[in-house]
Amino acid sequence: METRKEDTDIMDDLDKKIEAAKAEEETMPAMQEIVHQEIWDTLPEEKKDIVQEIAQEVAEEKGVPLANPFAWEEHPDNHVMMQYFEWYLADDGNHYQRLIDDVPHLKEMGVGGVWLPPACKATGTNDVGYGIYDLYDLGEFDQKGSVRTKYGTKKQFLSAIKALQKSGIQAYADVVLNHKAGADKAETFKVVMVSEDNREHQVSEPFDIDGWTGFTFPGRKNRYSKFKWNFQHFTAVNFDNKTGKMAIYRILGENKDFSGNVNQEKGNFDYLMFSDIDYRNKDVIDETFAWCDWFIKETGIDGMRMDAIKHIDSNFMGAFIRHARLTSDKPMYFVGEYWHNDVGELNHYISRTRDMTALFDVPLHFRFKEAADRGRDYDLRTIFDFTMVREDPLNTATFVDNHDSQPGQALESWVQDWFKPLAYALILLRKDGYPCVFYGDYYGIGGEHAIPGKRDMLDRLLTARKYNAYGEQWDYFDEPDSIGWVRKGDARHPNSGLAVVMSNGGDAVKYMSLGEEHKNTTWYDTTGTIMGMITLDDSGSAHFPCKGGSVSVFVKKV
Repeated sequence: METRKEDTDIMDDLDKKIEAAKAEEETMPAMQEIVHQEIWDTLPEEKKDIVQEIAQEVAEEKGVPLANPFAWEEHPDNHVMMQYFEWYLADDGNHYQRLIDDVPHLKEMGVGGVWLPPACKATGTNDVGYGIYDLYDLGEFDQKGSVRTKYGTKKQFLSAIKALQKSGIQAYADVVLNHKAGADKAETFKVVMVSEDNREHQVSEPFDIDGWTGFTFPGRKNRYSKFKWNFQHFTAVNFDNKTGKMAIYRILGENKDFSGNVNQEKGNFDYLMFSDIDYRNKDVIDETFAWCDWFIKETGIDGMRMDAIKHIDSNFMGAFIRHARLTSDKPMYFVGEYWHNDVGELNHYISRTRDMTALFDVPLHFRFKEAADRGRDYDLRTIFDFTMVREDPLNTATFVDNHDSQPGQALESWVQDWFKPLAYALILLRKDGYPCVFYGDYYGIGGEHAIPGKRDMLDRLLTARKYNAYGEQWDYFDEPDSIGWVRKGDARHPNSGLAVVMSNGGDAVKYMSLGEEHKNTTWYDTTGTIMGMITLDDSGSAHFPCKGGSVSVFVKKV
C-alpha cells in the first residue's frame, strides 16, 4: 500500500511531540496533545508504549507510582476502607461534621481510608450526589437552591479531609464523570432515537429536539473555570423539552457517536443517564483534566473512587487516572465501580487501563447474594470461584453491600442479614483484597424501609482483623455447608492468629491446626456464639465448632 504524504506528515508531527515530551520542561503540554490521539485510538501501538514509558519516567522523577500504592508489606496493620454514606442519609448538611466527630472512632476501628460521598454540587440538596451539576462547586456557591450540598459546605468538606489525614486515615473522593444533570438552559440540536435495549439500533430518522445541555453555572460566575458546556460536549440525552417525551436521543454531529470502548450490554452501554458526556471531544478532555488538576490541589485528596466506569471510554479513563497520578505530589489510590458479574471482563478492563486502578469485586458481591438466597443449598467451597480477589487480589477492593445494592436502588442486590456476618468474615479476616465496610451495614439504613446497623457484630470482626488476622493462611474448604481457615499470626503482632469456622447449614466442627508454635494455648470465640474455651493439643490443633447459619472466630486468650 502506498503511504500518503499527509499520513507521513502526521507521523512526523507525532514523533516531534513525543520527542518534546521527553524534554522535562515540555512534558505535560506535549503529552496533552498526544493523549488526545491515544483516547481517539489514532495513536499507533508502538507509540502507546512510548507514551507510557514517558509517563513512568515522570512518575519516577516525582516519586509517585502509576499503580496503586497498596501492598500488604506497606500496610502491615490490616487497614480497611469505609464507605461513609448510604442512600437515605438526612438532608441536613451535617454529614461532614458527623464524620469529623467520628474520626477517633474510625481510627480505633482500624479504618485506613474513607470513601467520602460525592462532594460536587448536584441537582439539589436532596440528591445523593450522582445527579452531578458542577464539578467545581464543592458547596461554595449558591446554585441549585443552596450553597451547601446534601452533606455540607466546601469548608466542612475540606475540614473532614484534614481531620482524617491528621489521624492517619486517607480520604477518597467519589468522582462522578459519566454525565451531567440539571442544565441551566435547553438547546436545539439534531438527534436520532435509539432503542433502549440495543443502543446500536436506530429507531428514527434525524430530527430536532430541545435538550437540556446548556451548562453555564451562573452562580459560580466563572470562578475556577470559564468553560461552558453545550450539546456538542455530549453524546446523548433522555428528554425532549419540546415534546416532553422520554427516550434515548443520540446527538448527531461530526465524529460524534457512542464510544466503542465501553461495556457492550445493550449493544453499547455508553449511555446511562441524564446528559452523557462525550470523552472523545477534545475540549471535554482538556477541561476534565484541568478540573482534575484543580481538584487535587484544592482538596489534597488521597485517592478517588471512580463512578460508573463501564459507561465511560476506557481509553479516557486510563489517561485520566495516569494524569491524576502525575498531577499529585503523593501516591494516590484509585478504585473503580465497574458493575459487572464477569471476572474476565473486569480483568480485561484492568489490563486496558494498564493496572492503574483497582476495581470493586462485584462478582464476589453476587456470590454473597447467591449464598444468602440459597442458604444451605449453596456450596461454600465455591464462594471465591471466578472472583477478583482470587484472580487479582492487589487490584481488588472487596465489599458486601453498598449504596447501589441497598434495597430500593437501581442495582438492588442486598445480601440477606443472616449471611452478613459470614460475608464480612470472608472479606475482613482473610489475607487478600482491600475490604470496604458499608456505612449502612455499620450504622444502619434510613428511609421508608429502615434496616438497623450491625455495629456490634462488625466491631468484633474488625477487632479480630486489627489485632489477630495476620500471618500464613491455611484453608479448610472441605465441606459444601461448612468451611474454615486459620491465620497463624506473625511476630509483629504479639498473640496474633485466629481460626474461623462458618456454616450455612447445621452446627459444624472443623479440626484445624495453627501450628506447633501455638500448642497448648487457650482460645475463645470472640463473636460470643460459642461459649467456653478451647485448648490446642501438642500439634497446635483442635476441633473448632460453630452454630448452624453462623460464623465463629477464635482468638488466643491472653
